[in-house]
Amino acid sequence: MPRAEKALIAHIRTLAGKPRRGLVRGIGDDCAVLRPPAGHELVVTTDLMLEGTHFRRDWHPPDSVGYKCLARGLSDIAAMGAEPMAAFLSLGLPRDVRERGVDGFLHGFMRLAKQYGVTLAGGDIAESKGGIVADIMLVGSVPRGKAVLRSGARPGDIIYVTGALGESAAMLEQLMRRGKKAAKDGPASRHFYPDPRLEVGRYLRERKLATSMIDLSDGLSTDLEHICKESECGANIVADLVPMATGVGSRIALDGGEDYELLFTANPSKRIPIEIAGVPVTEIGWITKEKGMKLIEGTRARKLVASGWEHFGQGKSQNLFDADKNDKKKIKKR
Repeated sequence: MPRAEKALIAHIRTLAGKPRRGLVRGIGDDCAVLRPPAGHELVVTTDLMLEGTHFRRDWHPPDSVGYKCLARGLSDIAAMGAEPMAAFLSLGLPRDVRERGVDGFLHGFMRLAKQYGVTLAGGDIAESKGGIVADIMLVGSVPRGKAVLRSGARPGDIIYVTGALGESAAMLEQLMRRGKKAAKDGPASRHFYPDPRLEVGRYLRERKLATSMIDLSDGLSTDLEHICKESECGANIVADLVPMATGVGSRIALDGGEDYELLFTANPSKRIPIEIAGVPVTEIGWITKEKGMKLIEGTRARKLVASGWEHFGQGKSQNLFDADKNDKKKIKKR
């Protein structure tokens, strides 16, 4: 069982430490007080992590769940070219969660928070009757009018992606097939500990290189479609150029999701480094005036359908973590 509510809040407050980076007042009052730097605007993002949908206790170490909870929000901040300021964490905890499990979650969360100078400034705690719920809200700042949006892509812009794709989704498939054994073999995978690309996002924004940007949470095909819709354009992707993690096929690289890399566009006149802050950057296609997405394979082009993760979508709304690892028919069908 977790600590009693007051004791847990006191523990979290100790872990959070003193306010920093624009936080005037943190845990201890009804509201936090933030002061963004002069000439800056606030960016705000929220994200949910639900037991059974995003993680399973028997597959995911508690510190990985806490780490990933914050990393997901930081990845959104990175996609705007912004700097994180403060985090707000609300937890719904069942009675059967052990105290050491909660401590592990907080350890993973605070480890990443300290790495990027993020203060835990508040949140809420409640007893959950239906599994663990972790709700994260992050506040960041960006110079006024300089946030990198999804709507800035223009025909002729080059499409780039950071890192290599598919590692997280490949690990998920391994978990579905092999359960705990796969989790034990691959704790260093980006599925467990994704690295938000904050330095890359900031670099692109400061040098005015990116015309549009998004983080890859739902899969390249789906997230690219978001840019196309917001920018009212289309896109061509060259299959052979898409960087894939070791042992990963093109389907997982295109549709897998949870890579938390950055997908961005840039004017062809701009020189984009092949590596930013130690992260590889790869050109994978270009923006078109004609709407719709195409995948170019050799001399042929076919329609690229957004087939990444979608809650409540056809075939995608199923809870991946409900699969019985011994039920091969279910896994094969998915």
